[in-house]
Amino acid sequence: MAQRTAAEQQVAELLRTAKKALGLSVSFLTRMDGTTQHLEVVDSSIPLLFREGLELRQETTFCQAIHDGLLPAVIPDVRDHPAAMALPAARFPRLRSYVSVPVTLSDGTYYGTFCAAGLTSDKGLNARDKALMEVLASAAAVIIEPGVVAGALRAEIQGRLGPVLRAGGPTVVLQPIVDLATGRRTGAEALSRFPASWGRAPDVVFAEAHSVGAGHELELLALERAADHLPAVSGYVAMNVSPQTLLTPGCADLLSRLPAARILLELSEHDQVEDYQALHAALEGPRAAGMRLAIDDVGAGFSSLRHIVLCAPDVIKLDRSIVDGLSHDPVLTTLVAALVAFAHGNGTQVVAEGVETAADVDALRTVGVDLAQGWYFGRPGPPEALEEAVPSGAVLPRPRGAAAPEPTSHPGVLAT
Repeated sequence: MAQRTAAEQQVAELLRTAKKALGLSVSFLTRMDGTTQHLEVVDSSIPLLFREGLELRQETTFCQAIHDGLLPAVIPDVRDHPAAMALPAARFPRLRSYVSVPVTLSDGTYYGTFCAAGLTSDKGLNARDKALMEVLASAAAVIIEPGVVAGALRAEIQGRLGPVLRAGGPTVVLQPIVDLATGRRTGAEALSRFPASWGRAPDVVFAEAHSVGAGHELELLALERAADHLPAVSGYVAMNVSPQTLLTPGCADLLSRLPAARILLELSEHDQVEDYQALHAALEGPRAAGMRLAIDDVGAGFSSLRHIVLCAPDVIKLDRSIVDGLSHDPVLTTLVAALVAFAHGNGTQVVAEGVETAADVDALRTVGVDLAQGWYFGRPGPPEALEEAVPSGAVLPRPRGAAAPEPTSHPGVLAT
């Protein structure tokens, strides 16, 4: 018998209480799925006849007949009921007494049954025994419901993700990234898109995928779809990947096949890094080949400085939460200026995300931010829309006497 979970062990204690109180041979919790009765947890004095994992055709069981109202919930003597004697269990294992009550979840869902049975008749079984079983069944429902809910959620996520995975991953669109000194687009961020009917942001979808063991596959497919745009995109490209996926052999294989000098690999500030040494090892080859590293979402949490210090990125990307409204918020201005000074002091480039107004563009340029992206410069779209995405108003003149920027060779940005 497989080792029971903590919840199953709790249910087993309830079943033991029922079996002892009623003086019957076996008690069990079943799950009814519409066609099959599954004996999920069993407490039995005759384990060879009743075992966990046993499956029976639902229509042939005492529990189903009781649920359908064909038999009473308490049967002191099966032989008194022709409908019961016609069922297989009356012949083998020759059940002669039976009690069954439904197990109902908090939303009213019928889960299965809480039962006790004996190989001999028991004229003492009565309504009081049914009441006890109902109390124990309610307790069992409370215990199993979290697992049922989690299982249903897992099945829903897997069912929703399945077609996307089989189709080759999410749709990937591109958003321009602009050099604030010249107003010219230098790269693009690739953003994953999922069906609007899901009502979930991409980061939520990726988190859900990881929760059901499909996260690495979905991330790698998103990277593949982002890489598909490389031939059509000028400038540099950033691909966003979680630290966990970065450590997989599949990711190492994919990165080895990409043009390293055109890639900016982005690690989210939100993602935890459990082993920086392993992360450095995974990045060593790609970075030696010319691939750059960025820390994304800087300013959205507290782990970014640790990432920056321990990963020594080439680029930091400022989260929109500290960019939007910068032009009229002196606190944000001071924070962004400090981050820019810190980054530039380490030879690190700064990209601002979520830029939506000309005033914020001017403020970002004033504090020395190098690059920016956001709806002001262009919404995410197909590769062919990139060149038309940057508005003429985004080209900001250099201060009088300032030297022209040196030509850039940044790899373009494809983020998932």
